Amino acid sequence: MIHKHINYYVGHLKDDLPAGLVVFLVALPLCLGIAMASGAPLFAGLIAGLVGGIVVSWASGSQLSVSGPAAGLTVIVLNAIEQLGSYSAFLVSVVLAGILQLILGYLRAGIIGAFFPSSVIKGMLAAIGLILIIKQLPHAVGYDIAFEGDESYMNETVLSSFNEIVQAFSAMSLGSTVISLGGLFLLIVWETKWLKRFSMVRLVPGALMVVLWGVGFNALALHYFPEFSVTGKHLVSLVTTNGFAEFTQLFVMPDFDHLSNPHVYMVAVTLAIIASLETLLSLEAVDKLDPLKRTAPTNRELKAQGLGNIISGLIGGLPVTAVIVRSSANINAGGRTRVSSFTHGILLLLSILYFTQILNLIPLACLAAILLHTGYKLAKPELFISLYHKGCNQFFPFVITVVAILATDLLMGVLIGIAVGLYFVIKAHYHAAISLHHDGGHYTLMMHKDVSFLNKARLRSILDEVEENSTLTIDASKAKFIDYDIQETLEGFLDSAPDDNITVELYGFSKDHILPQLKYASSQV
Repeated sequence: MIHKHINYYVGHLKDDLPAGLVVFLVALPLCLGIAMASGAPLFAGLIAGLVGGIVVSWASGSQLSVSGPAAGLTVIVLNAIEQLGSYSAFLVSVVLAGILQLILGYLRAGIIGAFFPSSVIKGMLAAIGLILIIKQLPHAVGYDIAFEGDESYMNETVLSSFNEIVQAFSAMSLGSTVISLGGLFLLIVWETKWLKRFSMVRLVPGALMVVLWGVGFNALALHYFPEFSVTGKHLVSLVTTNGFAEFTQLFVMPDFDHLSNPHVYMVAVTLAIIASLETLLSLEAVDKLDPLKRTAPTNRELKAQGLGNIISGLIGGLPVTAVIVRSSANINAGGRTRVSSFTHGILLLLSILYFTQILNLIPLACLAAILLHTGYKLAKPELFISLYHKGCNQFFPFVITVVAILATDLLMGVLIGIAVGLYFVIKAHYHAAISLHHDGGHYTLMMHKDVSFLNKARLRSILDEVEENSTLTIDASKAKFIDYDIQETLEGFLDSAPDDNITVELYGFSKDHILPQLKYASSQV
């Protein structure tokens, strides 16, 4: 069995190693940006990325999901650090949150992920794609005020994000713009059928070519066209360490003296709940994107994230979740197994230890081009058109989820989308459960499936349509369950029917779902 698993992973190395490199290149600036926006040490974001790649990738049951620091938790982390007074106190909450997630996994709470409507998941993916485009456009033209850009607006509003785009185009960097446009051109051309004919093209991911293009162009520009060169804040900025000794000195340990602070537990519960929900949402989305159509075990994922947060908290890292942006980049780059996520973790570690000076040569415009392309793939116009043709029940929850996420944040937007999706489910059930057919002076009321209290108002409306001096047959043969409120409404109608000279015939009622008066009436038919 072990030999079989080894062969499986070895067989996909040609796909996973290049994909892991792409995920690493995408994750590196995001880890730094999320840490900065969280008010935490920059190194904390890198630690979370390391734990997500090296530990969670193997503990998880998902082959393609990538874990690390999540932008969706940024505001919570920022407020928690301020509330608790120190980062070391916050780390205690991270460890406790991980323990809670482990418990949730053993309690099989992962089943909640199966209740997210497909239209809402697709809406979440499309919204993240649009956010990527909105957030990365400034970086693509060299307007690098901040270098976050994951799956939420951070502390910003929709208006401020669009204002930033306007400001970005009024302060463009020629070098960054050329690099990002060239990178986008490469990514588009790299996926054409004409180039895919060549085996070398299939082996090398387009994103890697974009990075090589950016570094190469900038090196030439520095020597021959200085006005097109990219320097300073427009490049990746990574903390420099000289070997493992300096690396270990950057760790921060949790201060367990704060266990007596009740706020620590409140923060832990909040982190555990929101991180678990974001993880389950991401897992659902990754399963839909997986070209091999595998389904990851949700309870095992909660345990894996719990283990990851315990370790991350103990060594000074931010809380980790499964993150859809890096997971999408993994899938788009051709990743096939957990080795790609593990590779990205190992590369993060090696880069911190030995290659910071080389990585600091990469223009942020390269990474912006990769993320713009990923964003477009997630929010293709064809997706909107496809769901429009599937009808209101699919299209409205999808669009409202997209708009709600853009207007608020990932979690709130998804909750609004689920509420809208639930409304359409109730509406469909409301109209489909009961129908009335009229033929002359005879009416037939059909109960097509389970009839709950939600159908009470419609039932009353239908019974009001039955005219005087007529016959009504109530057919419940297809209903397995009839709610007490429905039975009570039918009883009331049976009481008043003789006054209007309406003859009622009952059919298909069983002894399990009728009240005494309905039994009596049924026995008279």
